[in-house]
Amino acid sequence: MKGITFANPVFLWLLVLVPVIVAYYVIRQHKTVSSLTMPHIDAFGNAGKSFRNWLRHLLFGFRVLVIGLLIVAAARPQKSDRFQDVSTEGIDIIIALDISGSMLARDFRPDRLEASKNVATEFISGRPYDRIGLVVFSGVSFTQCPLTTDHAVLINLMRELKSGMIEDGTAIGNGLATAISRIKDSGSKGKVIILLTDGVNNRGEIAPATAADIAKVYGIRVYTIGVGTLGTAPFPVQTPYGTQIMNMAVEIDEGILKEISAKTGGKYFRATDNNKLVEIYAEIDKLEKSRIEVRQYIRKEEKFLLPALIAFILLAVDMLARYTIYKKIT
Repeated sequence: MKGITFANPVFLWLLVLVPVIVAYYVIRQHKTVSSLTMPHIDAFGNAGKSFRNWLRHLLFGFRVLVIGLLIVAAARPQKSDRFQDVSTEGIDIIIALDISGSMLARDFRPDRLEASKNVATEFISGRPYDRIGLVVFSGVSFTQCPLTTDHAVLINLMRELKSGMIEDGTAIGNGLATAISRIKDSGSKGKVIILLTDGVNNRGEIAPATAADIAKVYGIRVYTIGVGTLGTAPFPVQTPYGTQIMNMAVEIDEGILKEISAKTGGKYFRATDNNKLVEIYAEIDKLEKSRIEVRQYIRKEEKFLLPALIAFILLAVDMLARYTIYKKIT
């Protein structure tokens, strides 16, 4: 039976006596049969097949079963229930996401911004033990969601992001500084910022390198992701004739993104398509693993009472038969 163990398994060796007792009983029965030569044995065709004779063999079977059950009861069967207590030491993560107009480029499906949101959502869903927050930036930056373990709320706020929500531009330094301010006082041993952009810093009061120095002081690792294909990419452009798709040069300041990651102990990645972006988040997920400790508890419930009870019932039936049906048999 699943989950059953024995506290005294050595007693189970006594079960080898059961087939020995049965064999002895069978041999003894053959030896007690008298051998007589009769001219006609038809009259004795039913001899030895009375109810009391069959019951005698049945009661022997009861006695053997009693012995087996008492041996099992002496071995103390126990049902083991296992419980797991999971304790976690999560990591605090801020995702700093560029939502500037250039994130509408169509070199990703359906565009850079939607692809970044979708992959980030999967990343968030795969880290249930971490506090995660969201900062967005373009010409300015703001906190879309502070650090939280309520990932459902965070994902809903992520889905609401649209380009044009705030002043356009690319303020990488401001975006990183806002993310730092949201995570620097965290009590977590692991502090991480994932900064994703597709452009060159051209707005804001804080230089990206300065923001990286601040992150280093607070022990914050920054992973930077440059989003955009190599060469040119199709951009939607407003013209007097409506929105038209035009190929424009992709400009990403990879130098400053590499400097930020190098200063803070992080890593720089370049995403040129949807699949590459998925791979990058998967790699970051492996690099920044939460610490999970699993302690196992075992509760044991004694199960010897049932075989012992059945044994005593069968023993009572045997004794009752001895003092009633077989009372006159010597």
